[in-house]
Amino acid sequence: MTIKDIARLSGCSVSTISRVINDRPDVRPETKEHVLQIMREVGFVPNTNARQLKIQQSRSVVFVVKGTQNMFFADFLVHLQQVVGLYGYSGIISYLDEDANEMEAAEKILREIKPKGIIFLGGNVDNFRQSFDQITIPSVLATVVSEELSFPNLSMVGVDDRAAAYQAVTHLIAQGHRRICVIGGPPSSHPSKMRRLGAQQAMEDNGIVFDPQLYGLSSYNFESAYNTMNSLLARRARFTALFAMSDVIAIGAIRALASAGYRVPEDVSVIGFDGIPMSRYCVPALASMVQPTGELALRCVELLIHQIEHGAPAQTVVLAPTIQEGESVRPPRGGPA
Repeated sequence: MTIKDIARLSGCSVSTISRVINDRPDVRPETKEHVLQIMREVGFVPNTNARQLKIQQSRSVVFVVKGTQNMFFADFLVHLQQVVGLYGYSGIISYLDEDANEMEAAEKILREIKPKGIIFLGGNVDNFRQSFDQITIPSVLATVVSEELSFPNLSMVGVDDRAAAYQAVTHLIAQGHRRICVIGGPPSSHPSKMRRLGAQQAMEDNGIVFDPQLYGLSSYNFESAYNTMNSLLARRARFTALFAMSDVIAIGAIRALASAGYRVPEDVSVIGFDGIPMSRYCVPALASMVQPTGELALRCVELLIHQIEHGAPAQTVVLAPTIQEGESVRPPRGGPA
């Protein structure tokens, strides 16, 4: 795909696309955002002129982002760009769909851009296990930590998803909830798998039988979560609390609850995961397990730069999330029936 294709898809001229790619100030903000959105949707990574390509090859890292609507990653990217800039590198973003193969995308990036390193935001553990040996440059897998992966050039940075989910559900149980609904991310998501195990363990340790009828699957976007919650309500699932595996999922589910006439937290308590800025400004303010975004970004970049510049070995770093109590959790007094 070329800038001519982006021009055709966006309805803009080739010169406008070029100005957007080069971050020129003479492009209207709404036009720039429209063009960038098209690029994200199709996974376009621009090939610029030879001079810029040389600069990219010498001082660039690529951020490969799984999911075009993941708001946690959007905030994370801001921190990553700031930190790589402090080290004198430029960050290039490549967006993928949630179900795309990030290894295939990374191999293409290596051929076309030749960056010094890659930071993967999210990823499928099976894809890494099967194909990461084809990636020869220093890399970091962010927000996913798995004992199944062991490569000399792949560091991992994230939180203990299982322990964090355990804490979130234990918080609901401590408020008196016994009928707890869980909405998780895609089955291919390693963090979602770990968060489900943590939620189940918290229930079992408190004498609660995990009910598969109270478990729903969602992508990490508002619409998918909204539809998942509507499906749960349609089958008359009975619960007084919800653990959502991301704040975006929580907010989409709350919208569905509100549309069905339920109030949060009066009828249903909700706790999310990530601690995105929006979570603090919802009504009610969302309880959430907050990932330390700034520290995660700093450790990712530090590990990557040490690999690039000093040949340092790959490392795994696990950070602790904190609970944001918010306003969306209270003791139960009934729920969907």
